[in-house]
Amino acid sequence: MVFDGEAAASLVKELRLNFNSGKTKSYEWRISQVNAFLEMVVEQEDQIVEALRSDLARPPLETVVYEIGVFKNSCEVTLKELKQWMTPEKAKTSITTFPSSAEIVPEPLGVVLVISAWNYPFLLSLDPVVGAIAAGNVVVLKPSEIAPASSALLAKLLGEYMDNSCVRVVEGAIDETTALLQQKWDKILYTGNGKVGRIVMAAAAKHLTPIILELGGKSPTVVDSNVNLEVTARRIISGKWGCNNGQACVAPDYIITTKDFAPKLVDALKTELENFFGKNPLESVDLSRIVSSNHFARLTKLLDDNKVSGKIVCGGQKDESKLRIAPTLLLDVPRDSLIMSEEIFGPLLPIITVNKLEESFDFINEGTKPLAAYLFTNDNKFKEEFVKNVSAGGLLINDTVLHLVVHTFPFGGVGESGMGAYHGKFSFDAFTHRKAVLYRGFTCDGSIRYPPYTDTKQKTMKALVAGDVIGVVRALFGWS
Repeated sequence: MVFDGEAAASLVKELRLNFNSGKTKSYEWRISQVNAFLEMVVEQEDQIVEALRSDLARPPLETVVYEIGVFKNSCEVTLKELKQWMTPEKAKTSITTFPSSAEIVPEPLGVVLVISAWNYPFLLSLDPVVGAIAAGNVVVLKPSEIAPASSALLAKLLGEYMDNSCVRVVEGAIDETTALLQQKWDKILYTGNGKVGRIVMAAAAKHLTPIILELGGKSPTVVDSNVNLEVTARRIISGKWGCNNGQACVAPDYIITTKDFAPKLVDALKTELENFFGKNPLESVDLSRIVSSNHFARLTKLLDDNKVSGKIVCGGQKDESKLRIAPTLLLDVPRDSLIMSEEIFGPLLPIITVNKLEESFDFINEGTKPLAAYLFTNDNKFKEEFVKNVSAGGLLINDTVLHLVVHTFPFGGVGESGMGAYHGKFSFDAFTHRKAVLYRGFTCDGSIRYPPYTDTKQKTMKALVAGDVIGVVRALFGWS
C-alpha cells in the first residue's frame, strides 16, 4: 500500500476526530498508555536487543541500559508525576481584576508528529512519544528507515500494545516523510541532522506549526592537566566509543588540551582502549558497527583527507565488508581540515592542542553552538569560567553523556544544535499549551471602565492598571 499525501491527509483527519472526541484528555487513558509502553519494553526486551544487533551490531548492554533502561525510567517518572503535572496551577491576580481568581490549565496541543533518528531508534522514538501521550495528544511516529529492523519492530509493537485510534506508526523513507510533512500538525518533533531539520522547519512554517528540533553539532571535550588521567580516559572512551561507537549526538566530537599534556592523554587513551576493546578492536563484540555503507564512506573520506591522514596516532583500521572502523585518535589536526568542518558521528576523535587551556573558549565559540560540551578539570575557577563562557545544549564537568539520564534536566540544543527541549516534565511541557483562565463574578461592576470617559475615570483606571491602591483612592476622591 502506497503512503502518499492523500493517505497522510486521511490519517491526520482520522486522528484529529479521535482527539476531538476527548478520550486522550483523561488521566486514565494517559496512564493506561504509559503502562502499556512499560509492559511492552519489559516483555519484548529480547526482540529490541535483537533489532539493534541487526541494525548496528549493538552490544546488548548498551541497548538494555541506554535505550530500554532510560526509557523505562522515563515512563516510571511519568506515572509517578503525571497527576501533579496535569493539575491546574493557581495564579495570582491583582487589584486590576478584583474580585477574581485565576489558574493556568495545561491542555494538549492535538495531533503531534514525531520523526525519530536511527542511532537510538527506540529511545529517540518512544521518549518524545510518551511525553506527547502524557500531555494528552494523539501521535504519529515516523521511525528512521536507516535502522530497518528497529523501524519494523516499532511498527509491530506499537500496533499490538498501544491504542491505535490515537497512536500510529508510519514506516518509510523520503516519500512517506514528505507526505507527512505536507499535513497540518499541532507540533512536530524531529531528531536528526541540520540539513533535514531545515526541511522540516520550512514545511512546518507553511502551517505555522511549532517545532522541536533535536540536532547535534561538534561537542567539545576540554581536558586540563590536573585531572585523574586514568578516570578521564575511561570516561571519554565510554562517552565516545561506548555509546554506539561514536554514533551519538552527544558523543565527544573532539578534544582540546595543551601541547604539553596531549602526549600523556594519548597514551592513557591508547591503554584504556586496548583494555576495553583488545588489540584488534575490529573483532570486538563490544563495539557497534557503522550503520550503513554511506556513513562508512563518509567517515572514510574524513580519514583520507590529506590534511589528517598523517595525524593518526591510534587506530585507523577499517573493514568495509563488515562496516567496522576501529576507535581512532588523530593528534594536532588542522582546524581547517574536513574532519573539523562537520559533526563526525563515528569512531574518529581528533585532538586539538593549544598553548593555554583558556584558548579553548574562543575555539569553541568560533563554531556553531554544540549540543553538549565537556570539561575535565580539578580547577574550580576554570569550571566557573567554562560554565560562564561556553554556550551549549548541556554541559557536563568531569564526565561525558551522563547528563542525559537526569530526568529533571531538559534535553535540547541551542542555535544550530537545535531548538526546544524534552525529557521528564519537559516532555510533558513540550506538548502542552498552558492556557490562562481568569474567573470573575457579576459583582463590583464599577462604571469607571465604561463610557462616557472622564478625567476621574482616566486617573482611576491608570492607577488600577498600575496596581496603585493609593492612587485609586486619590483619584476617586479627586485628590491631586
